[in-house]
Amino acid sequence: MKKRLNQGGVMAMNWEQILAPYKQVVEELKVKLRGMRAQFEYESQHTPIEFITGRVKPVASIIEKAKKRNVPFERIEQDIQDIAGLRIVCPFVEDIYTVVNLIRNREDLKIIEEKDYIKKNKDSGYRSFHVIIEYPVETIHGVKMIITEIQIRTLAMNFWATNEHSLNYKYKGRIPAEIKDRLRGAAEAAFKLDEEMSKIRSEVHEAQRVFHRL
Repeated sequence: MKKRLNQGGVMAMNWEQILAPYKQVVEELKVKLRGMRAQFEYESQHTPIEFITGRVKPVASIIEKAKKRNVPFERIEQDIQDIAGLRIVCPFVEDIYTVVNLIRNREDLKIIEEKDYIKKNKDSGYRSFHVIIEYPVETIHGVKMIITEIQIRTLAMNFWATNEHSLNYKYKGRIPAEIKDRLRGAAEAAFKLDEEMSKIRSEVHEAQRVFHRL
């Protein structure tokens, strides 16, 4: 990670150069994962993937997270695992574990950690499955292994998490107790919806097969 001192003697970094391979990872993985989704559609099978998004964390957010966790600048790429992030949104809870197994079986990446916040959700009510991977990127200096976080969740979980993130931003991480309680209640309601939809999952799959035959 190249760095230099600015006029005030404060450590400065060439962020554009640092983040370039992370942007490459996000774009490559989006193409590959969307290709995986398309394969299910080509075979007229239920696809466990509804949609895929990806982003590289803004520089200000990286710096803020590093300060909050007391991560020295020279350790940022090793210790902050979500500089590059992908999100896979699934129709059903069962689909999440199907996607996790598909990722486990890929030979173009290496899983270094898994975090199942579905079987054991966070105190806030947050549910998702996180897979931390190393992905090789070809650069002009050779192959560089980039740590990337893949979040896999249902539509209901994603709706909850998106709104919780907005509230955290609004209150700078200090959401009032009353709103926290409501969020926890909403998280349970969202998961209850997922459970109910799983009970009619086979009916939904059949309806989708009929639709694709039309």
